[in-house]
Amino acid sequence: MRIGFLTNVLADNGMKDLMEIAEWGRQNGFQDMEVGPTVELSEETIAKIREEEIIDISALIYCRNFLTNDPETAKTHRENILKRIDMAGKYKIAKVICSTGVSQEAFDEVCFEPEKSLDKSAEFLSVMAEEAEKNNVTLCIENCPLMGNIGFAPFMWEKIFDKVDSPRLKLAFDPSHFIWQFMDPYQAISEFGDKIAHVHAKDTEILPEVLKRKGILYNPRPVKNQFRGWWRYRVPGLGEIDWNKLIDCLYQIGYDNTISIEHEDPVWEGNLDKVKAGMLRGRRHLEQFL
Repeated sequence: MRIGFLTNVLADNGMKDLMEIAEWGRQNGFQDMEVGPTVELSEETIAKIREEEIIDISALIYCRNFLTNDPETAKTHRENILKRIDMAGKYKIAKVICSTGVSQEAFDEVCFEPEKSLDKSAEFLSVMAEEAEKNNVTLCIENCPLMGNIGFAPFMWEKIFDKVDSPRLKLAFDPSHFIWQFMDPYQAISEFGDKIAHVHAKDTEILPEVLKRKGILYNPRPVKNQFRGWWRYRVPGLGEIDWNKLIDCLYQIGYDNTISIEHEDPVWEGNLDKVKAGMLRGRRHLEQFL
């Protein structure tokens, strides 16, 4: 297994140049990087990183709701996803990470029924999967529920894979989302091992005293890195996940690919130096189990 990182948090904290990010990753012991949508996706830069072998690129990621009600925004998201699939094929980047979309039919005032969005989601997932097959690229569904996504839990994975039968459609498995949904990430690895093609390394901390007073429905967005909900994302090793157990589960299914650190920890954010320190702390924690 290889330890990589997702570029988003570095770009969000001032490191906007992809070449600079690549050099930083190489110099700090990362084996590859996952290029997110918060940096300019320059073909020239991607080509140079590949040609000079500065650092490997594990994936391009674009997780946005391509079923949003705004037609222009939905069109832009679809174009951006397909652009990344084509670019990944051109520069021999193995994977593109995406969400599944979620349409308004899945919601009413009190309920979320993701099955009601399944047909619309599968329609464009089929288009993406067909494009992935043409480009020899693996399309990986991320399981975050907060990005316009019905593919957030094992029962929905089954429905999606039944609808979209493509050898190029896989999972980008992120255990952090299992924790705050009170699901079992270790069981999911065993059950869907043949579908896991990418792993995000992000932890989740439950704040029990807040949970007792505010309950699970209280989940506001953080403001200036001050998290106000009953849970928060952490870098690996600072939350509830047993990474020794989780990595052992990955070994048992024969996973031999990237574990990509996705840093969204509010404690280790605020400036670029803190972000870098958080990334390196996460890398050191994972390394002891590989």
